[in-house]
Amino acid sequence: MRILVLFLIATLSCTNKVSEKPALGSKKNEESTTIESKRSQIKLPNNTALAAIEKSEKDWEALLSDQEFYVLRKKGTERSFTGQYWDSKEDGVYTCNGCGLPLFESQTKFKSGTGWPSYYKPIEKEYIREDTDYDLGYARTEVMCNRCGGHLGHVFPDGPPPTGLRYCINSVSLDFVKADSVDQYIINYK
Repeated sequence: MRILVLFLIATLSCTNKVSEKPALGSKKNEESTTIESKRSQIKLPNNTALAAIEKSEKDWEALLSDQEFYVLRKKGTERSFTGQYWDSKEDGVYTCNGCGLPLFESQTKFKSGTGWPSYYKPIEKEYIREDTDYDLGYARTEVMCNRCGGHLGHVFPDGPPPTGLRYCINSVSLDFVKADSVDQYIINYK
């Protein structure tokens, strides 16, 4: 319990520091404003873009690396602390590595200590699909891309505020678009 209280205090103090604004006219303030305006464009204009992507297993196998295919299509898991995004602190958007759907913003990423990238909420709830499985003998809620059906990871009810959720996602299931490239990504995606 003491650790949870300390974690919440640390999280709240980090949140307060992030919301402090630099002096007007400073370069950091200008960059922040630009990134915020780009983030508002990440959401898709309508659900038609979420039409299912149907590919054969053979097509997915040709498109993805062995590790990507194992995780995204066979519901595997990469080893903890090995994925490229588990400790990333870059500003931007995490997208589905199978189809490019924007899934998580870096602002919702937090250090969970699990060795996998963790987020407290997706960009839009409609961009992910959840399904409870009993593969390990107990209930786990699997998280998949709602567009291509790729396995992303699992969601647990032990995350930080404001949602209390921890989307524990395999790095290999994700791709990353840096904040300064989001405009180009948006143009290419729509």
